[in-house]
Amino acid sequence: MSESPGAASATSPLPRTAARPAPDATQGRAHRRALLTLLLCTVLWSTAGVATRQLEHADGFEIAFWRSLFCAIFVLVVMIVQHRGAWRERIFASGSAGLWSGAMWAVMFTCFPVALTLTGTANTLLVSSLSPLFSALLAWVVLGQRVRPLTWAAIGLALVGIWWMVRDGVSTEGAAGMLVALGVPLAVAINLVTLRRMHTQVDLAPAVLLGAGFSCLAMLPLAWPVSVSAHDLAILAFLGVVQLALPCMLMVRAAKHLAPHEMALIGLLEVLLGPIWAWLGAGESIPAATAQGGVVLLAALAANAWWGYARAPAPRTA
Repeated sequence: MSESPGAASATSPLPRTAARPAPDATQGRAHRRALLTLLLCTVLWSTAGVATRQLEHADGFEIAFWRSLFCAIFVLVVMIVQHRGAWRERIFASGSAGLWSGAMWAVMFTCFPVALTLTGTANTLLVSSLSPLFSALLAWVVLGQRVRPLTWAAIGLALVGIWWMVRDGVSTEGAAGMLVALGVPLAVAINLVTLRRMHTQVDLAPAVLLGAGFSCLAMLPLAWPVSVSAHDLAILAFLGVVQLALPCMLMVRAAKHLAPHEMALIGLLEVLLGPIWAWLGAGESIPAATAQGGVVLLAALAANAWWGYARAPAPRTA
């Protein structure tokens, strides 16, 4: 004789509900995805050197103008596809934070190529590598984020590694170019803190469009008359879309889950990957100092990442 439904419900165990991931586990996965996203951004940013070496005639100001123009076009197309007729509202919704972040993007888009026309590459890279230090200090002052002692040590070690990579080309000449290059780490720090503080309240992806537009307007008088070959135009389109627009938009998304100094520190990989791309794509040899400094830089990033992983709280089960 079969049991009645009532008896079955009394003796059978209660149905189990699917366990929800604990907050720590969810945050850990989001943090790892953000790290991988930022690593992809760094790989794309690092292609600038090898792509620029393929140009025939374009100079620094023309590179900055065309790269910013193609960046603006790509971001605008993406926003129109995503938001249809509401893309204008998305720009206005970013408010003053979007304007501020856009201004910082514009400084980054313009200062680096302009600095290269006024001073050497080594000087420009060395000054630009100060971004993790500035980001950590500004995040501590504005956001109250305390930086671990080991992270401070990793920042210092990374700076030593970059200095060793470029030390043969560093000189006291081109002080004006070094002052212009100083705008890059300052703008990086301000922008990363802005993204971290405001990204949860407003969408700052339109700020990349604003920054590219500001950069175009600033560079147009210096790049005029604009004339470029079809060969150079194709490379500049790659720089604007693949090397600039796409990683910058991805970085805005990743900023929600990463600390400003953490993002700036990982971004230093661009300095290491650039010579590798030049070796693979242009046949340039990698000097011994570059390889040695790169090992120091990688050691600093690996130690900081390992320490952060080791100190992370174990995920709790729901």
